[in-house]
Amino acid sequence: MKANHWTKHTGVVVSIPRDDIDTDQILPKQFMKLINKNGFATHLFHDWRYLDFEGKVSNPEFILNQEGFMNASVLIAGKNFGCGSSREHAPWALADFGFRVIIAPSFADIFSINAAKNGIALVRLQEGEIRSLLEWVSKQRIAQIQINLETYELIAGEHSFSFQLDSASVNRIRNGWDDIDITLKHANEILEFETKQRKERSFLEVCW
Repeated sequence: MKANHWTKHTGVVVSIPRDDIDTDQILPKQFMKLINKNGFATHLFHDWRYLDFEGKVSNPEFILNQEGFMNASVLIAGKNFGCGSSREHAPWALADFGFRVIIAPSFADIFSINAAKNGIALVRLQEGEIRSLLEWVSKQRIAQIQINLETYELIAGEHSFSFQLDSASVNRIRNGWDDIDITLKHANEILEFETKQRKERSFLEVCW
């Protein structure tokens, strides 16, 4: 299993209360050059984290650059988080930074699929619940939130919120599975099918 698999997570929370945060804001297209999932954390929210194009001058007003929040792993955002292009590099960058949970009223569909593949749980709460959560967070110097994928419960101090998450996403996150891992679970069936096809349709051998 992979390092980012988990069932219960407790982490520092940060808030970027903007609606429609798209994948180009999460990871600008000029940084989609790496061939694996590592190394993208530096460029997460690049245009907000840095004051220059090269990423050498940090923006002190952006929360991820502030003391106590550089190791945040829980993000609260506005509705329709992850909209825009379908690039899986966006959740790669979030996961590489260390984010394991994103809380928002709604998420873009394709982003929702890609997030679970990378160990990120998307927790949908009602806007009123998020306002209550943000109010609690604002009263803490450094706030920590706990998320439990067994009980589908989010705990913030004395506050508790229930959420729903589809079983396929939960299984991916708890086991650290991506599409390749799930495919390999059926390796024997795939091999049996290929063997049968070779016997029954030998005329297709040139295609194998």
